[in-house]
Amino acid sequence: MRLLVGDIGGTSTRLALASIAPDGAISLSDERRYASASAPDLDALVRDWLSRAAAPVTGASLAVAGPVVGNRCQTTNLPWSLDGDALAAATGLRSARLLNDFAAAAWGTLALTDATRIPLQQGRFDEAAPRVVIGAGTGLGEALVVMTADGPQVLPGEGGHKGFSPRDEREDRLLGWMRRTLGGRVSVERVVSGLGLRDIYRFLRDEEGLPESPEVRSRMEREDPGAVIGQHAVDGSDPLCGATLDLFLAAYGAEAGDVAIQVLAYGGVFLAGGIAAKVLPRLAGGGFMEAFLDKGRMRPVAEAVPVWVVTDEALGLRGAARAALSPSRQ
Repeated sequence: MRLLVGDIGGTSTRLALASIAPDGAISLSDERRYASASAPDLDALVRDWLSRAAAPVTGASLAVAGPVVGNRCQTTNLPWSLDGDALAAATGLRSARLLNDFAAAAWGTLALTDATRIPLQQGRFDEAAPRVVIGAGTGLGEALVVMTADGPQVLPGEGGHKGFSPRDEREDRLLGWMRRTLGGRVSVERVVSGLGLRDIYRFLRDEEGLPESPEVRSRMEREDPGAVIGQHAVDGSDPLCGATLDLFLAAYGAEAGDVAIQVLAYGGVFLAGGIAAKVLPRLAGGGFMEAFLDKGRMRPVAEAVPVWVVTDEALGLRGAARAALSPSRQ
């Protein structure tokens, strides 16, 4: 079986050919990456990919950033209203199935190997227990995998839109500053995302008085601020960037730990998204896991949860292909 698979995010859209063998093995080829904002809608990108495809496909399985209901999605970080059935009709595909991007990532974790995941905490792995997939990038995605008598089932969600909960006085001040800046409620995604990195940086500079490097300021005006902050933090070249990433990772770890103890995720917590693997040296340095484990009387529960960083950049594409083998809509 050959499918068009896609991972449609707020920043970039990746489309590829997935070849699925009779034993379920998935291979990817003919991948193309597009700037999501470069097209008026997803139809245009799919048409472009199909016009260049090396082989015909029977349908499409597309992971999209936002909740999917009835094969439709209003994307969270793009001005696109998607309809899988209408997309198929407009592009000549036999079918086009939409699924939440972190549902796809969750399906993708079922095929990870030791070569595509890095442990942060061994815990006590239980294959039959729930697993959590969480990842910061353009936004903050979350999904859950539960094991049933009929096999794994993926439960997508929008957990990144829960309210942000501070853990200490500095985070209290951050929340107050963000409320004033944003004009109201602050979700955890507003802190734990690429835009969150930028805003934490501004908070530490403007409210906490940390000095800013002219070089970093100049780069942030020309490049993606989150990427600039991450690079300078990881190489240790800028104290403000380092403090920004540390505060970001503490909030990230706290959220991941909250979800882990909520569902008793002894099947593991998998850190996906575009940020974790890029800041791995700092991520493994302690602050993330300290916040993950800071659960009061539930600390022993958090200590028993395996935690991995996913390094497979094609996780969403593989997951979209894997989801196509499931009768479930998600």
